[in-house]
Amino acid sequence: MKKQSILITVILFVATSLFAQPQTREELEKQKLQLKKELKETEKMLSENKTKTKENFLQWKLISDKVNLQDRLVQNINNDINLLDRSLTTTQRDINKYDRLLDTLKQEYAKSMVYAYKNRSNYDFLNFIFSASNFNDAIKRIAYLKSYRNYREMQGQNIIRTQELRVQRVEELTGTKQKKTIVLQSKDEELGELEKQQKEKNRILDALKKQGGQLSSQYAAKNKQLKRVDGAIAANIKRVIEEARKEAAKLAAANKAAELKAAALAKKVADDAARLEKSKTTTGTVKPTTTPKTPIAPRPKPPIAELGSIVTDENRSTNTSFVANRGNLQWPVAGRILLHFGLNILPPNNSKVQQNCVTVATEIGAAVKCIFSGVVTSVIDDDGGIVMVQHGGYFTTYSNLSNVTVKIGQKITNGQVLGRAMANLDGIGAVDFYLYDEHSKYYDPEKWLHR
Repeated sequence: MKKQSILITVILFVATSLFAQPQTREELEKQKLQLKKELKETEKMLSENKTKTKENFLQWKLISDKVNLQDRLVQNINNDINLLDRSLTTTQRDINKYDRLLDTLKQEYAKSMVYAYKNRSNYDFLNFIFSASNFNDAIKRIAYLKSYRNYREMQGQNIIRTQELRVQRVEELTGTKQKKTIVLQSKDEELGELEKQQKEKNRILDALKKQGGQLSSQYAAKNKQLKRVDGAIAANIKRVIEEARKEAAKLAAANKAAELKAAALAKKVADDAARLEKSKTTTGTVKPTTTPKTPIAPRPKPPIAELGSIVTDENRSTNTSFVANRGNLQWPVAGRILLHFGLNILPPNNSKVQQNCVTVATEIGAAVKCIFSGVVTSVIDDDGGIVMVQHGGYFTTYSNLSNVTVKIGQKITNGQVLGRAMANLDGIGAVDFYLYDEHSKYYDPEKWLHR
């Protein structure tokens, strides 16, 4: 029974490992397919850009992304190889366990067969039974012989099952070795592709170095453009807050005037009532008169905005919904991130561009859409047009637009087209997208937009 328990434990262990392994390899395979899909998309954009312009920052960005993706693909394959190695080790260890278990089972089975051979005659069988001291002892001896015969049969079955399991694991070992061979070949191919892409990246970098002076001028112009937009944003926030403050002050003054008027009317009624009462006391007669009715004072309306805040009763729900949709807001334009929020190190001389927006490369003339419903608060429709939209206490700004289709004060809906993407200094389509609040705090758009 002890050997049977050992066998069952081994079988359960093997079954567990069999079920655990495919899940991990399946995840790796899904990751690999996703990486290959991204590589294909990046290669497509890279090829399209090559046919349109000379070497530029977008090409360097795309090839850098491609190298990173390729490196991740190689790492994915390495993880797959490590997983296969662990599977090979586990399978070989199981085969060794089965070998030791078979040796033990065969030895015990051989001993039982020798014993059965020596006591194979019916005379020995009957002699063992009839040599019992009493009837109960004889019954026990018959049960023992029957149990021993069953034990020998079970030993034979255990040997057969263990041999079958061993054969299965040997087949798995062979299959895993074949898979590893295929994966290793795939790794060699991807490493070769990675080397080619790295060479292409270096080639583009060398070409950019030859444009050193021109690129420096472009980066300086980019920084100047960013400062221009930052200044426009600051002015817009100041103006919106000032307008909200004036509106709140105007309403507060109106409410105050209404309260004073109501108080004056109430005082007049009180004075009239006092004079009437005095007249009654003096003459002792009641003059027919009409008792003045207490006028109903106009009830002041609640202020639509607190002083210093731009969140009003009208846009409060928009503000709440905007915050609630953080991480699920749509992108303003289809494309690829060219520059991230914050500090960007650019080739070829590690030039620095610090920006409060994310720059998305796209097709020239691509539709730029509002990411959420709101109200247009500013439109600068000139070279590199700018549109600013208020969403309660938050703002979004879309820069480097042409053919702007909205105007100040216009209420717009989610996904409404604001304008078209213009060419940037490199000659490629690009849009700068900002996200910030009424306190001039900028946020990383990538953390708010849908991944």
